[in-house]
Amino acid sequence: MARPRTPLLDRERIATTALQLVAEQGEFSVPQVARALGVQTASLYHHVDGRAGVVELIRERVCASIDDAALELEPWDRALERWARSYRAAFAAYPRAIPLLMTTPVRAPKVLAQYERAVALLRAAGFPEERVMPLLTGLENLILGSALDLAAPEAMWEPSARTPLLASALTAGGPHRADTAFDLALAALLAHARTLLADG
Repeated sequence: MARPRTPLLDRERIATTALQLVAEQGEFSVPQVARALGVQTASLYHHVDGRAGVVELIRERVCASIDDAALELEPWDRALERWARSYRAAFAAYPRAIPLLMTTPVRAPKVLAQYERAVALLRAAGFPEERVMPLLTGLENLILGSALDLAAPEAMWEPSARTPLLASALTAGGPHRADTAFDLALAALLAHARTLLADG
């Protein structure tokens, strides 16, 4: 029998299918991915290193839209802000992937390369080595929390007659609650980072 002109299975199709399953149900299994692709589960293992390998394909797919070229901008805080906004947008597109990706170690070479560039940016800016990962981890926590917030209802609180101050504050806050909160928190984190740099 002649081979099909288009391969039935490749890493790109596996990533697309697994990410679609995660977007729909918040999780996936390797047998589910195989069924969706119309192949035997064993066939997937010729292309990926089990479930962990599929998770890393998903990570690479989500992170592919992060603008890592932003890390080349100057000064460092402008670069970090641009990268953070791009990072947030990438994960906001797939909010149900966030718990999956944030609870498994990062192994994908392309993603690790982005972190390497971020570390290099901060070290070149003069941050002591021991400050770098707390700063990046704090930034990531802010980004991913905000990406989840973007997937939440705009009206997250339902005030009653017993909570007039809350009702008034919600009205005064205006629309685009998640964006406003992200802008505030990102500005605060960067301002604090500047003080850390100034203090040495």
